[in-house]
Amino acid sequence: MRTRELKSLPEARQTYPKIIKSLIPVIGSNKKVKKNVLPQATYVVNDLKINMNNLQDYRRICGFADNGQIPPTYFAVLSQSLQMNMMVDEAFPFAMLGLVHVANSVTQHRRIADSEVVSLRVSFANLRDHDKGKQFDFVTEVYSGEELVWEGTSTYLSRQKTKNSGNKDNKPKTVNQKPEAGKDDLHSIFAVPEDIGRRYALISGDFNLIHIHPITAKALGFPKAIAHGMWSKAKCLSLMDLPEAYTVDVAFKLPIFLPSEVELIGDNLDKLNKTTSVDFDLYSAKDNKPHLAGTIKKL
Repeated sequence: MRTRELKSLPEARQTYPKIIKSLIPVIGSNKKVKKNVLPQATYVVNDLKINMNNLQDYRRICGFADNGQIPPTYFAVLSQSLQMNMMVDEAFPFAMLGLVHVANSVTQHRRIADSEVVSLRVSFANLRDHDKGKQFDFVTEVYSGEELVWEGTSTYLSRQKTKNSGNKDNKPKTVNQKPEAGKDDLHSIFAVPEDIGRRYALISGDFNLIHIHPITAKALGFPKAIAHGMWSKAKCLSLMDLPEAYTVDVAFKLPIFLPSEVELIGDNLDKLNKTTSVDFDLYSAKDNKPHLAGTIKKL
């Protein structure tokens, strides 16, 4: 396992030229890319201080309170700049264009003050087969001194032809049926504006073209621009009174086309005092299609 230490998080203006360059075949490249083999690499930023202006912008766009604490999804956003650099600097075996973010898990071991100086580590992990190609993880760990305070896993799918490709009977699709929200359930309906992709990109550094504008989204096969999955997860969590230590697992379902109106329905979080986990889901308010399915586990 190779460890590369960086003095700070790479900025988007430094990363995207490398991404564009990576899309152009280079004759005689010295990168030895092994098909379907993840690089054995970890990228580390020590002594990471939170950019308070960026954090405040993130709180505003996602709905988190300005309470002196790091929102549960914020380190997942910071890790993306390392993830993108790892894919272009290492012998990464998959095309970056077309990767699908299918799931995300974050674990907060305790509340983290926004004044804390931390160490952030990101590694490739867990390459496995999927009926539509290959899946792999980016695993992120955040330390305060020697203490592990936060960890997260982002799962991506690289679509490829498999022996099951084209077999419509391979696996039945499971679709979350929207339940009726009970009197004491978590329930909120909110608008997702047309420009949320561009606004979130400016804060997160994730300028994937499917999120930016209808024209660029159509060029990649989408009828409209779609919201970032991590924004939808963050927005849902901002509407909850979360415990101090917990894990939130989310599977991303159908995309949220912009603009939209969505409906959050979930168990009352007070149930965490009696049980180990509660569920929540995000649906289209127009046609009840599922966008996100999540579970919160109290630690």
